[in-house]
Amino acid sequence: MSTHALPIRRLLASPPQMHPWLAAFAVAASLAAAHAQPAAPTSDVLTGAQLTEENLLEALSPSGVRKRSLRVKATGAADATLQRPSASLLITFHTSSATLTPVARQQLDVVGTALKNQRLASYRFTVEGHADPRGSSESNLVLSQQRAASVREYLVQSHGIEPTRLVAEGRGEREPLNLEQPAAPENRRVTIVTQVQ
Repeated sequence: MSTHALPIRRLLASPPQMHPWLAAFAVAASLAAAHAQPAAPTSDVLTGAQLTEENLLEALSPSGVRKRSLRVKATGAADATLQRPSASLLITFHTSSATLTPVARQQLDVVGTALKNQRLASYRFTVEGHADPRGSSESNLVLSQQRAASVREYLVQSHGIEPTRLVAEGRGEREPLNLEQPAAPENRRVTIVTQVQ
């Protein structure tokens, strides 16, 4: 038996509390492994620091569908080749209101800048409003349509986006992102979908 094998065998057979440096090494190794792998997104919704012009350009550019890191949501198509680029945003509204909050306007300012970028200037988009399931299906559908229209109107009026480039569509409560918490904010989102023919 090698002279080096005996100490290692004793070390492995000993309780870990007798070797604090081994526990420290294991913690350091697991931390290094965690930092080596990219963090998984916590949500399919762009919020906070994720809502940047570059992330929107990447998410909405048809040429970027295959290479981008943001997930693309299938829009009713079973075939992956029919997926349309989209970006879901946590655009906030007051309860039972389609009036944009100041924070929502700031977020839409980023969207407006992205939509005017050369990479997206030739495309049209559907602005989908989504609602959580509180209230009746009929009222949620109307409210989600009003919210989508409010977003479209802001982008047209404040950023000069050509009105024919944006279509507002209410989706009601049909497509929640968070099934475990129906009233979660991400279920009251706005999704911008690139219209690709």
